[in-house]
Amino acid sequence: MRALVSTLAGSRRGIRICALIAWCLMICTGAALLASTGGEVRVVGLRGAVNPVTVSFLKRNLDEAARKGDRLVLVEMDTPGGLDTAMREIVKDILASPVPVAVYVAPSGARAASAGAVITLAADIAAMAPGTNIGAAHPVAIGEKQDKVMEEKVLNDAEAYVDGIASRRGRNAEVARRMVRESLSLPSEKALEEKVVDLIAADRGALLAQLEGRTVPRPGGDRVLRLAGAPVREAEMTTRERILDAIGNPNVAYVLMMLGFLGLFFELSNPGVILPGVIGGIALILAFFAFQTLPVNYAGVLLILLALILFIAEIKVVSGGMLTVGGVIAMVLGSILLFESPEPYLRVSWQVIAVTVAAVSAFSIFAVTMAVRAHRRKPTTGGEGLVGETGRALSDVNPEGRVFIHGEYWDAWSDEPLAEGDRVTVIAVDGMRVKVKKLS
Repeated sequence: MRALVSTLAGSRRGIRICALIAWCLMICTGAALLASTGGEVRVVGLRGAVNPVTVSFLKRNLDEAARKGDRLVLVEMDTPGGLDTAMREIVKDILASPVPVAVYVAPSGARAASAGAVITLAADIAAMAPGTNIGAAHPVAIGEKQDKVMEEKVLNDAEAYVDGIASRRGRNAEVARRMVRESLSLPSEKALEEKVVDLIAADRGALLAQLEGRTVPRPGGDRVLRLAGAPVREAEMTTRERILDAIGNPNVAYVLMMLGFLGLFFELSNPGVILPGVIGGIALILAFFAFQTLPVNYAGVLLILLALILFIAEIKVVSGGMLTVGGVIAMVLGSILLFESPEPYLRVSWQVIAVTVAAVSAFSIFAVTMAVRAHRRKPTTGGEGLVGETGRALSDVNPEGRVFIHGEYWDAWSDEPLAEGDRVTVIAVDGMRVKVKKLS
């Protein structure tokens, strides 16, 4: 009997242990199922040049996606390239992301050039829309000219960098190196054929359909994408990010710098006005922030500064317009030299230069004209304002007497005798006396 009871008790404990194990397995399976089917598809738009604001925007969304357990971060890209430092930060964030990252070069007509090509190579999944292109990743120095040795060092470093990224993602490392060394650029169909990208999709919906069920290697194990029915949410830049991104545009930075210089110079020329100085100071600080990410040539800055000095000097010095002409020439040359880069997206457009130079020159010419007119205008106050005024003699002036001028009584003298009641005009002022003559 005791043996039977012991057997039954042991079997009960075994049943409990088995039930506990089964319960744990169910929880783990459910958690894994939720991990693979929960969350959303987060779409991050990367449009325009790659800069520090782009890094901040993408990193923030990658962190949020990891925290919320999103199924996929889809980076829709159309970029001419950007800063090497910003590109490397983005690559590091993508490679470290626990959430799968797909880069989709879209829409048709978009490109992933220079830094954009390297970012695409670093993605878990690289896709392109028809009519797009990728490549031309040759490094270009901005703001300074490099010697041959340094240029070769930079080129070799960039080549090794893309080689490592392409090899890690199982893409064509040879073509990736040619993108750097030879500035090779490929259309979408050729990029797929050369195994630079993984697939071509006409639009976002077609891309997500092709990615359904795809296995993506993760550090903790392979992850299967379950995207069917997943909500798609487009990430938006914050107000701060939008403002900083706009300021990073060379055209905006150029206009801000011009406003800053003008504001400060007018404040220094007319102390106490305050408003131009405040606006100029704010504009200059924002411009200097943008200069951190732009290839600024400080010879251009100095030429623009010289132009503004010449415009203001025209007000003080009579030069017959030569200072203004010199100022216009200096401003045009400074605007052209301000941002030195072979990349068009890092230069000020000719239209902006023409409009800005014309506006500043016109305003300066207007200010000079008004100043000249003010200098030539007859004084209306003080002793000088009395010269030319007319009145009448209150007594005989021979050689001295009293006159009534401009509503006031004055002691007067004259080189010719004047009778009481004669109409007189002031020809000079000496302290509290005026010299008059008879008004003919």
